[in-house]
Amino acid sequence: MNKAIILDRDGVINRERGGYTWKQEDFVLTPGIIPFLQAARDKGYIFIVVTNQGGIARGMFTAAEVEQVHEYMRSLLRQGGIELQEIYYCPHSNRLERCLCRKPGSLMLEKAIARFRIDVGHSFFIGDHERDQQAGEAAGIPFVRIEPNEDLMHYVDIL
Repeated sequence: MNKAIILDRDGVINRERGGYTWKQEDFVLTPGIIPFLQAARDKGYIFIVVTNQGGIARGMFTAAEVEQVHEYMRSLLRQGGIELQEIYYCPHSNRLERCLCRKPGSLMLEKAIARFRIDVGHSFFIGDHERDQQAGEAAGIPFVRIEPNEDLMHYVDIL
């Protein structure tokens, strides 16, 4: 079994800007994310991202554009010695369709837990919205709620 930190993306890994972040030039890491993940890595955690990307269903941007910004995110994290095991994203919009993967649904978390054999008793999910907390509770993984764009080093003691 693996211990993992599952992270929401916008507002946790990158700065929440009040709109969708789907362009590389708009993607800025939050304060403390690299040193927090380095400390967690050194304690044996693996990392997975789960993120709602409803702008795809709304036609605001494409899955390919989201994947490009995710590759950019991976490259920034790699510079700090951090590797993501996986990035799960939901392309659906709750205004246009119902799905099981969009948070507060827990399907993305459940997939990660099963695929990576995550020990939920020694892992947690970090997010910045009520829907993140609801998804974490539904998946049975402890949840840590932060303020959008908060410095994660404030939480290094939970590791």
